[in-house]
This record gives sequence, structure tokens and C-alpha cells, in this order.
Amino acid sequence: MASLTVRKLEEALKAELRLRAARHGRSVEDEVRSILRDAVAAGDSHDVSAPGAAPPPVDATPSPTAAPHPAASSGGSARVTLIIGGGIAAYKSLDLIRRLKERGVAVRCILTRAGAEFITPLSVSALAHAPCFTDLFDPRSEFDVGHIRLARDCDLLVVAPATADLMAKMANGLADDLASATLLAAGRPILLAPAMNPLMWSNPATKRNVARLTADGRHFVGPNRGEMAEAGEAGTGRMAEPLEIVAAALSLLAPPAPRPLAGTRILITAGPTHEPIDPVRYIANRSSGKQGYAIAAAAAAAGAAVTLVSGPVALADPAGVSVIRVESARDMLAAVEAQLPADVAIFAAAVADWRVAQAGTQKLKKTAAGPPTLAFAENPDILATISQRTSGRPPLVIGFAAETEHLIDNARAKLKRKGCDWLVANDVSPATGVMGGDRNTVHLLKRDSDAVESWPVMGKDEVAATLVARIAEAVKG
Repeated sequence: MASLTVRKLEEALKAELRLRAARHGRSVEDEVRSILRDAVAAGDSHDVSAPGAAPPPVDATPSPTAAPHPAASSGGSARVTLIIGGGIAAYKSLDLIRRLKERGVAVRCILTRAGAEFITPLSVSALAHAPCFTDLFDPRSEFDVGHIRLARDCDLLVVAPATADLMAKMANGLADDLASATLLAAGRPILLAPAMNPLMWSNPATKRNVARLTADGRHFVGPNRGEMAEAGEAGTGRMAEPLEIVAAALSLLAPPAPRPLAGTRILITAGPTHEPIDPVRYIANRSSGKQGYAIAAAAAAAGAAVTLVSGPVALADPAGVSVIRVESARDMLAAVEAQLPADVAIFAAAVADWRVAQAGTQKLKKTAAGPPTLAFAENPDILATISQRTSGRPPLVIGFAAETEHLIDNARAKLKRKGCDWLVANDVSPATGVMGGDRNTVHLLKRDSDAVESWPVMGKDEVAATLVARIAEAVKG
């Protein structure tokens, strides 16, 4: 039999044949031959000549051992086409592939010519357990317009790293290689993880391209601030970490979540404040801001319009949240008051109680007289100020109480003293690891109840989701 012609197949079966052929690096015709050979070799159990024999299975490839993500397509796992651009951050994409597959996501990869200068197609295909595509004119994949299949036979396209060049091509509709042609042909959501030098990220041309891509409905994760590959370079331009990209991808793959807080304005504070002593020193605390940021992300996911007033932290902005960055307690109060009115205000920031009354205008020096005497002044009480407003007070004001002893007693006293509606109390003793850690144990107190709702040890994301669920119940009520 010199050639095979396959007609009158259902579209779903055609799609499965194309996917199987792509996984094995064969044409569809060769894949059909392989299936027939396997069926004949299997003997009576798949005897294609026997009347009424069952047809051979279309795909005997084992499915991933990890449990599929809830966004799994009917009969299979969620599918991602990962496009790896040409930047030093390409090495992180290898870990990204592994992290996605751990979560049961099927990954097919396109490696640009520039990306191949940093990592190899072999390493990509080994981790993805599928061929790595590199060439728009590869006869093994383009015999049936492979770049269209790569764009359509998936649930999401992820570009990581998304270089300035790739984003410029996308913004202007160029399609001169496999990656850009696939992106232009995509009828699926596209998630971009930018990575470039800070000067490139802040260039007006890049800003125009990002604005156009955002208007076109493209999704972004990052870039983050930090040290760059170039010696002595730092700023915004680092690619988001693989787990951040995975979280963003899974949120796009997941079925639309309920939005119980749609139409609700929520104002949140998070992180520490820095109170200057002189131009180089300040008073601060150990707050990482993780709990407040997690609450902001959970509230945004529930449909709320969220504004986050943040002290200095090393965290990426939560998706869909408007972030205002401040330094001192007085700055934070001014920012909070400027954002009123709001339906709910959550004060999770660890605001410094005191500041130096007169911060030095020059760096304080050691002298023979010994350490300088610092006079302190009390900072504004942000929670009490907002809770006790006679006009413009949010209907639901929630405070946090970080205590190291007599947790519930101190929390009850604070709830009464501040005048807020709810108080979330937690033990931040050094042994708990709450300050800067990823887990928390909290107790919810309410002004109109003597009961204390004690929650088990949870991750801070779980605490945030539980608190947001309670808020949604209260808002509906």
C-alpha cells in the first residue's frame, strides 16, 4: 500500500490523530500506519480483518499521572502551548514546564530561534514529553498548517519569557516566525510573562505595545522588581517566578468562578510602614505583607473592585488590584482617606505606633557623647480614625490584631477601643513564624457578638479566601 487516504472522520477523531502525530513527531498518515501496524501486531484482540472487530484505540499514550486541573477539557487534561522567547529568563521556563505538568496540564512548546541560544529543544521536549517546535517551515509539522494547530489545539497560550521583540510583533500583527504566526492565529487566551532590562521595559515603545496588548485582551503576569542578569542592574523587568505564572495560568484555565463581591469596593492596607530616623535609617517591623496581599487577591477574584494601600514589601502586585505604595503611617492614612468611600475597609497593615518626632536631615554620626537621644511621637491610628468617622465611614470596617500574649483578651479590648466592626486576631510570637511566613492561625471577633470564631492553621491564601467568603455573606445580608 503506497499511500493512505483517510476520509469521513469525525472532527474530534481528526483532532486526536493530529495531536498524537504531533506528540510522536510524525505526519498524520504515518500515525495512521503506526496505529494499523500496532493493531495487526496485537493479534486477535485487535484483528482488523475479523468481522465486527473493535477498532484500535486512537491514542494508547498513557495520560499524566498527576490529577488533571479542574479546567480539563472533556476527556483530557487542560492544554497549554508554551512559547519560550529569547532571554536569559528562558531557563525558568524549564521549571515552568515541570510545574504545569505536576498539576496535570499537557504542555506543548515552541522555542524561538533566540530562545534556543539559551536552552535547547532537547531539554524542552524531554521535560514536556512532547516534541519541541522551532521552525515555521518544518515539513514534519507544517504539512497540515501546524502553527494553526498549535494555536487552536490548546486551552491557553503562555509566552514566557515574553521579550520586548515578541510583544512588539504581537502588538503590530507581525508573523515572520513560528511563535509570532502561532500567536497571530490564536483563538485562545494568551498570558504574557514579560522579561527584559528595566530600561527596555520603561521605554515608551514598550509601554505603547503593552497598552495595545492589554486593550486587545492579553493577560500579563509580572514583570517583577529585582536584580537583573547584567552586573549592577536592578529594577522592574525580571520575569515572574514559575509558580506565579502557574497560578496566573490556572486562574485563566479554570471555569469562571462565582463573583459574590461584584460591584463592591474594598479598600485594604498591607505590609509594614517605615518611619525615618534620618535619610538612611528607619523604624520598621517584620511584616511581609503576605496576608494583606492574599486578601486583596481573593477579594479581586470574588469580583470586588480592590484598592491596596501597601507599605514597603517585596511582593508582586496582585492581579486585578489597584496598588498604591506608601512609606510612613501618615502617608498611609492620607492614601486611605483619599480612596474613600468604600463598602469594606480591611486594615491588615502592621503600622508603626511611633515615629521619631524630628527625623534628622543628615545621617546621624557617632560622637564621643554616645548614642543620640531620640524623641518619639505617636503615629495616627488609621484603624480608629476610619472606624470613628462620622461621615464616609465604610459600612464594614475590619481590623487586625497582631499580639504576642493574652491574644483574645487583648483583641477584645482593641475591638472595643478602635470601634471597628470585626477584628482578626493572630499570635505573632517568634515561635509561630507568622511574621514573614506562609501560614497563619486567626480568630475572628465581631462587635455585635461575644463569640470567637477560631480557624485552624491555614495557609495565608486560605485565610484570605475564608475571610472574603465571610465578607461576601455579610455584604449580601
